[in-house]
Amino acid sequence: MATYLYRIGRWAFRRRRLVGGLWLGALVLALAAAAMAPSGEEEDLSMPGTESQKAFDLLDERFPESNSQGAEARLVFQAPDGQRVTAEENRAAVQDTLGSLDGGDQVASTTDPFEDGAVSEDGTIAYSMITYTEGAVDLTASTKSALEDAANQARDAGLTVEVGGSALDSEEEPGGTTELIGVAVAAVVLVLALGSLVAAGLSLLTALLGVAIAFGLVSALAVPLGLTSTVAILALMLGLAVGIDYALFITSRFRDECARGSEPEEAAGRAVGTAGSAVVFAGATVFIALVGLGVVGIPELTKMGMGGAGAVALAVLVALTLVPALFGLFGRRVLPRAVRKAAGNVATSHDESAGDRHSIAAQPAKGLGTRWARFVLRRPVAVLMVAGLGLGAVALPTPSLELGLPGDESKSVETTQRRAYDLLSEGFGPGFNGPLTVVVDASKSADTRAAANQVVTTVRGVDGVASVGDPVLSRTKDTAILTAVPKTAPNSGETKDLVHAIRGAVSGVEADTGAAILVTGTTAMNIDISEAMSDALIPYLTVVIGLAVLLLLVVFRSVLVPVKAALGFLLSVGAAFGVLVAVFQWGWAADLLGIEQTGPVMSLMPILIIGIVFGLAMDYEVFLLTRMREAHVHGASPDEAIVSGFRHSGRVVAAAAIIMISVFAGFVGMSSPTIQTMGVGLAAAVLFDAFVVRMAIVPAVLALLGHRAWWLPRILDRVLPNVDIEGEALTRRVPAAATVPDAAAAPLPAGRHRG
Repeated sequence: MATYLYRIGRWAFRRRRLVGGLWLGALVLALAAAAMAPSGEEEDLSMPGTESQKAFDLLDERFPESNSQGAEARLVFQAPDGQRVTAEENRAAVQDTLGSLDGGDQVASTTDPFEDGAVSEDGTIAYSMITYTEGAVDLTASTKSALEDAANQARDAGLTVEVGGSALDSEEEPGGTTELIGVAVAAVVLVLALGSLVAAGLSLLTALLGVAIAFGLVSALAVPLGLTSTVAILALMLGLAVGIDYALFITSRFRDECARGSEPEEAAGRAVGTAGSAVVFAGATVFIALVGLGVVGIPELTKMGMGGAGAVALAVLVALTLVPALFGLFGRRVLPRAVRKAAGNVATSHDESAGDRHSIAAQPAKGLGTRWARFVLRRPVAVLMVAGLGLGAVALPTPSLELGLPGDESKSVETTQRRAYDLLSEGFGPGFNGPLTVVVDASKSADTRAAANQVVTTVRGVDGVASVGDPVLSRTKDTAILTAVPKTAPNSGETKDLVHAIRGAVSGVEADTGAAILVTGTTAMNIDISEAMSDALIPYLTVVIGLAVLLLLVVFRSVLVPVKAALGFLLSVGAAFGVLVAVFQWGWAADLLGIEQTGPVMSLMPILIIGIVFGLAMDYEVFLLTRMREAHVHGASPDEAIVSGFRHSGRVVAAAAIIMISVFAGFVGMSSPTIQTMGVGLAAAVLFDAFVVRMAIVPAVLALLGHRAWWLPRILDRVLPNVDIEGEALTRRVPAAATVPDAAAAPLPAGRHRG
């Protein structure tokens, strides 16, 4: 692989204008396609095979008229203190407000709360449902303005009015202040790590280009593939983080090769052949883990995985082609001034032997990475115990992890949706915001009405049910639906127990009547998805760990290194879950992060974080241990190999981790609970994995294992393919001047570049 990538690097260096033009053309096409494409819908989560999903599918078939795809708005009215909403003047204000909406553009219907009984028992709160002919993303600005004007009209009359429902939903837009701060921090870290504004700008530019293409493609495919804004934001988040990191690793290796006296084209080839090999394997681990999310069976999770995987694949392609092409444009200006001067001195002494030249330039100064590695080597047991116990302590809250799906209750109290939710809870009880729908399929029953009435009686007798509505029959009279309102809030544990209690109670009715009875609704669907996620967590984690061991077994040709990497991954993931529980369930530092409502962790997050962090953890493992194995293969002792790995890669891995943490943390400031959870979880996981597991536990374990760390049974040595991630074949088989005949391939003089 190293030899093949070496040739790609040199080709891209020589054909820099062609490569740059192709990527620029891809960017223009992606952005043009995104600009012309219609906006995608924010679809509800679904889980094929669950009881709630089967019920939804049955409703689509038997009650097609009640499953309109149009948006809905819920206007909630509260009378002034000491008054009733049913008072004559307040009633008139409500009806005038609804009259201003009735018959408006895109309005399908409005309901009268006084005729439909949508008034609280104390008469202080009422609500009206407004349905639209179009989905939320297709509602025009004038339609939404009319809704806001109607609410303001009622407020002017003295009523408190809040608006809930999907009509106010909007796609989460990236580009807020916190994301920009994250990118700014990444830029500063790049400058400090590379010591060159040109090199930092190159890494940032290539990452942004890859992200822009990925974001454009996701936007263009939103409608045909049903991609939501969350998919686009995940692609942006991952593409930006890994794009900067991959460019940083290759640029750092290019800098090292140039400092050794290699000509820029040769340095570009060797950088792509060595660091590029690590990028390919690191990217492959992230890609496979994200694509593997499809086995869970949730369409939205599959789309998120595919979107993120596509962004990562683009980041790898950009790093392998556009980065060396930009080396051709900027030459040694990618290096710091002091390094360019030193490289120039080496390049003017071509009469030196290759071994002498290597010895002059290949001795990096003893930096923090070297000093840290030697510290760990002196005290491996103490470092291992402190790091391991520390991560174990952070992971202690993990067994308390509760999964759920956020609704309006998780939004800021500054939003009208949250205030509408609170008013409805106050007027109609906490369970009103999460009603359960009971579907009675009586196609094999003798009397649909009798079966439905028996279900009503049974459900009313279940402890925890506040009320049960009258059954509604389908046009074909073979199916009935009824609504059961819990006494408890949608995300509470009591409501989860209630769903199971109802399902258990109606089983007797099924036996008596022959009808199939299914419990569904948004609340039941969320419960089913959360339980499915919990059930899938261990199997998915097992698959990911197994994949990690196999990949690293091939890459490092060692048995113990993959096992150590997998155990370290478990520690970092466990600690990240502990942080999620502490922040989002227990409320620790929630105010600092702008999280106003605690509750269950978003049900998709654990598996999504496992998939992403697995790939990122293997990134750091590959980049750090590649240099260690390279030194070991060339005869260094185990301790010397550890020091060499930290001398060459420690600073770069630390910089890459800080960049990823900054990018992920930048998304915590977004209003979406899903994105907030993702940002906190990924930032914490990268922090623990990079700085505790890879920087402390890994060298401590390797120091204790010594030569045994690189042991491989002879049978595996014969069977496993040699991927040569260290680029050993380049030293043996690729001479410095080897290339395809090309006039543009002539070596560049030191300090100069081609435009």
